[in-house]
Amino acid sequence: MKSPGPLLAAGRDADIFEYEPGLVLRRSREGHSMAQEARTMSYLHQQGYPVPAIEELSDDGLDLVMERIEGKSMVDAIAAAPWTIRHQARALAHLHDQLHDIAAPDFLPRAPVGAGDRIVHMDLHPLNVMVGPKGAVVIDWTNASAGDPLVDVGLAWVLMAAGQIPASRVMATLLGWGRSLLVNSFVSRFDRREVTARLRPVVEWKVRDPHMSQAEVAGMWRLVEQAEARSGASV
Repeated sequence: MKSPGPLLAAGRDADIFEYEPGLVLRRSREGHSMAQEARTMSYLHQQGYPVPAIEELSDDGLDLVMERIEGKSMVDAIAAAPWTIRHQARALAHLHDQLHDIAAPDFLPRAPVGAGDRIVHMDLHPLNVMVGPKGAVVIDWTNASAGDPLVDVGLAWVLMAAGQIPASRVMATLLGWGRSLLVNSFVSRFDRREVTARLRPVVEWKVRDPHMSQAEVAGMWRLVEQAEARSGASV
């Protein structure tokens, strides 16, 4: 594996560098092996699911060479064309449905919430979807597990509704009515009552994430209370 080119992006625990034409190198900053993630992505690629193709993994698992995805995140795509919010929400729901149709392979761990035998991403929201000329591609498979599809949907719901968009991406289209339209258009593609039944355990687990801010935690609990009240009122 050769030395990478210039730094393209820095994530929470890994950096992305230019590599050969059509490829990028993702390098772990925390000494975390990406072997499991690469295995998951290779499996999904074989199933026809839209993920970056894996080219090479270093022996220690700290360097991963994969397909370079041209385009922008779904968040930025919505900000650039706010009139596509409903379309992007449907596309995100379709990505969930496609993924949850795939049986989890034996090598995946069980999800930390719920039980099931489908592949769940456990972070499948617009910041982890790249939109480009070839369509939508899902990235960041660190938390992929075997689990309950509606847990995955519920987690996406709370993250979209209460998660803080990085400062550089705070766009008016994702605040106020725009965010609500995105979330409601997404959730409406599923059985809202069944997803609501998963929200409390999802939030109980997610609020233990040290990366969640106090504002995000408070927002998640407000969503749970509002969703449960709405679900109870509709009985």
